[in-house]
Amino acid sequence: MPLPELFFSGVIVTNYLHRPLFQDLPKLLESGGVLIYQTFMRGNEAYGRPKKRDYLLERNELFEVFALQFDVLAFEQGYTACPRPAVIQSICARKRQ
Repeated sequence: MPLPELFFSGVIVTNYLHRPLFQDLPKLLESGGVLIYQTFMRGNEAYGRPKKRDYLLERNELFEVFALQFDVLAFEQGYTACPRPAVIQSICARKRQ
């Protein structure tokens, strides 16, 4: 499904992984727009869903995908206890001018 021809100053994605969207997210953001993305990564299988590899990020995946077109403001990955035990990956990045 194609995304609308709109531009945003910010996009937030949480607990969702559909890799084909990676190529479309930069197109949605205006120059200087901010992307915040957080979802589960490999290792989360030990704590619950998702467990399928297709729905889990690889180590450093968000950084490697988005650092090409964005200035990374923050990047984290690993175990978290809150709000429940999980293994996650998060990035906050600004689209280059």
